[in-house]
Amino acid sequence: MPETMLLVQMALFLLVVGAFAGVLAGLLGVGGGIVLVPAFFYVFSVLGFDSPQLMQICLATSLATIIVTSVRSLLAHHRKGAVDWAILKSWAPGIAIGAVIGVMVAASLRSGTLQVVFATLAATVAIYITFGKSHWRLGPVMPGGILRAVLSPVIGFLSVLMGIGGGSFGVPIMTLFNVPIHRAVATAAGFGVIIATPSVAAFMLIDIAVAPPFTIGAVNLVAFVLVIAMTLITAPWGAALAHRTDPIRLKRVFGAFLILVALNMLRKAVGW
Repeated sequence: MPETMLLVQMALFLLVVGAFAGVLAGLLGVGGGIVLVPAFFYVFSVLGFDSPQLMQICLATSLATIIVTSVRSLLAHHRKGAVDWAILKSWAPGIAIGAVIGVMVAASLRSGTLQVVFATLAATVAIYITFGKSHWRLGPVMPGGILRAVLSPVIGFLSVLMGIGGGSFGVPIMTLFNVPIHRAVATAAGFGVIIATPSVAAFMLIDIAVAPPFTIGAVNLVAFVLVIAMTLITAPWGAALAHRTDPIRLKRVFGAFLILVALNMLRKAVGW
């Protein structure tokens, strides 16, 4: 396939992916990464870039978009006074360490293994979204000491292995320790910046043998630019739609959708 035609096809696919991810982000308040990673995998596979390192490209490119979206979200929440900077500052070092370890582990795994990891974690997140209760609590305040030293790297580590920001793991942990949901969402945007920034820098140093055009290390610049452009346009559409939709039903539908995505990723990993 001529390179110009390949780029055109890739751009068209990615514009659709970015639009869909933006709507979901605005509609459900979730980071786009949990949708972008399987979408990137599908697009790049269809275009002929399937390789043992394809999942690294999907994870890294998703995380690159999260830098931009998380910074925008963090600043917006900060202007409303919703960010808990004490939590963010005290949890940041552990999260960053976990993120860097996550890149090291991801770089050493084959694409099929990372697909299984992504599918397992996505199904876990989906089950929590679908069946989790807002009144569940593990403690009255956010933990410090040894528990924080364990949980904070786990958030960074698992988020990198899924190519996502801080919301999917950070928000449940904060709400389970009695942080109000809106404050947890705002603070998790900061988690996303801390996870994505060092991990993307590390992913850009990885050598990828088979990669789409305009890829630096494991980060595809075409996907990054187009997805960011589309999410900026379509996220407000999703947010507007969210105000006209029952939130409980919405979460259940998304949970079911995410389980199907996880099962499809697992199917591809085992070669069915």
